[in-house]
Amino acid sequence: MVLTEWRYTFPLLEEAGLETWAVDVLGWGFSDLERLPSCDVASKRDHLYRLWKSYIRRPIILIGPSLGAAIAIDFAVNHPEAVEKLVLIDASVYTEDTGNLAKLPRAVAYAGVYLLRSTPLRLYGNLLAFNGLPLNTNIDWMNVGRLHCLYPWWKDATVNFMNSGGYNVSAQIKKVKQKTLIIWGEDDQIISNKLAVRLHCELPDAVIRQIPGCGHLPHVEKPNSAAKLILDFVGEDSNKEAQSVSQV
Repeated sequence: MVLTEWRYTFPLLEEAGLETWAVDVLGWGFSDLERLPSCDVASKRDHLYRLWKSYIRRPIILIGPSLGAAIAIDFAVNHPEAVEKLVLIDASVYTEDTGNLAKLPRAVAYAGVYLLRSTPLRLYGNLLAFNGLPLNTNIDWMNVGRLHCLYPWWKDATVNFMNSGGYNVSAQIKKVKQKTLIIWGEDDQIISNKLAVRLHCELPDAVIRQIPGCGHLPHVEKPNSAAKLILDFVGEDSNKEAQSVSQV
């Protein structure tokens, strides 16, 4: 969902000859939001569609890790003409929107968002997300992972998203028409592997591949393994015309 997540896998896909786009999701990346737009689900979808329509203009292979998988499913169902295939990485797609968070008073919501970007909570999240990394590496990756949270508009954009209700795509999963690759870190401590199996069963046309010794973010922790799975998936259609790969 943020450009920095793709710092290891993106170059591998480009080196393999794929036209690759890494997209900041509206409100969660490094794009200038001094004039804060709405950052709800529909706005995020429209932002991605406008980018696709303006610059890419042909069906893409859309990759979504974690909550990015919900973004990818929502986009593929609403704009099937734009998506040829999906790659979902340790997908967070069974969370039912932001729940009671949408009803919080704004002052409480802002306090929660401030905590969300705090160093202790981010470091704890990293310890859960990655499998047995040295502490110094965890600290480095935590610092990189929270850079976008330091922008002055990040808090406003995040509270706006929370108050809007967030993503709830569980009912859309069976509507996905595109062939889908599910990648899952075998040691994911954030989202149960049982949900990977459930997702595989509910998607009409999907394959699932696990990466051993890997946590919640394979494209960060095991970029070579993640890139190989993506390239093999793309290579199934190597006789077709050149394809674009976009990551959210």
